Amino acid sequence: MATETTNHRAAWLQGPSAKCETPTCTEQAWRLVLLGAPGVGKGTQAELLNEQLHACHLSTGDVFRAASKSAGQLSPAMKAASDFMRKGELVPDSTVWEMVRERKECLHCVGGFILDGFPRTLGQAESLARLMKEEGISLHAVINYDLPATEIVARLSGRRTCEGCKAVYNVIERPPKTEGLCDKCGGALFQREDDKPESIKVRLDAYDKLTSPLIDFYKKLGALVSVDAHGTPAEICDRTILALQLKTAK
Repeated sequence: MATETTNHRAAWLQGPSAKCETPTCTEQAWRLVLLGAPGVGKGTQAELLNEQLHACHLSTGDVFRAASKSAGQLSPAMKAASDFMRKGELVPDSTVWEMVRERKECLHCVGGFILDGFPRTLGQAESLARLMKEEGISLHAVINYDLPATEIVARLSGRRTCEGCKAVYNVIERPPKTEGLCDKCGGALFQREDDKPESIKVRLDAYDKLTSPLIDFYKKLGALVSVDAHGTPAEICDRTILALQLKTAK
């Protein structure tokens, strides 16, 4: 897809009062949702798909991080989310949904969108489906990245994060040039508590309970596209685009 300007996600990150630069598209604008267990690589794939398809990467995690750093006035939903995060609590489904609903104009982006981190529950998926029907738009596909739990544990257990710039490495798949030190800023690398095997198993159990029912939901709607998440990020991205092309060719 060709665009004359790059969407900088202002309305998504800052709220509906902000205005995005509107890209001018000459090809299909994809509207996608990414699913997959923690550690399967959804965030990396969203970035690569953004580069390949030019669809706007709409990450709920990015919104929460932007809100936590904002010195300006927050929308009601984001103020509520910030209050929960400040207390170290999970943001409830209802608040996450209100945050997305506030940004419903982003779903109309002429460049398309890639939803990453939402929906996480069946209730959120049903709410999104109702909203998109009301707005007169539809999803092209819901991509489910599939990887066995044993491999996810191994992948996340090897992940290391820089204390300084927060860059992420993997001691097996993507190691730093100097062991224990960040290539970008020289900061020390550490293993997050939630990347330890015992924590990973808890996260996977939570995913199976809350998020995996979405697979059946989208399968019944005919939107689901399953993609094997083995291999390098570039290989997985190529596999994803091929799967999308095959789906639209049917």
